[in-house]
Amino acid sequence: MAYQKILVAVDLGATTDRLLTAAKGIMDDSGSELHVLHVVEPINISYGADIPMDLSTIQDEIYEQASEQLTNYCQHYGVPELQRHLVIGHPEAEIASAAKRLHVDVIAVGRHARYGLALLLGSTTDGVLHHAGCDVLAVHVDQPEEPS
Repeated sequence: MAYQKILVAVDLGATTDRLLTAAKGIMDDSGSELHVLHVVEPINISYGADIPMDLSTIQDEIYEQASEQLTNYCQHYGVPELQRHLVIGHPEAEIASAAKRLHVDVIAVGRHARYGLALLLGSTTDGVLHHAGCDVLAVHVDQPEEPS
């Protein structure tokens, strides 16, 4: 089965290139449409009632930086502007929501090796697997270990 639409959920971190390269390879082989999504998580820092702070300026700055990074990645990989998506919210829910809204066939997400407490707490990838209404491709994005 060839996928017609692929949604790649990126974190704009060090592994974004590996994930986009893998998705671009699938797209090139199948002729599918590639969409790229980044979710900016809301600032949920809890302060006491005695310390009122307006965090909207910080949230706006984070959003603007993410927008610039997303634009740079998408330009490099040839993703048209209409297929670039930047939202604020909780990644698991927003990724699944975008996939449904865009009618994608598969969501590509990065999978990191997890150790210790992270094994118990879960990950964004696990959340996407549980919320998605389509196939999910978990691409191993951790850097390979150098042979000893």
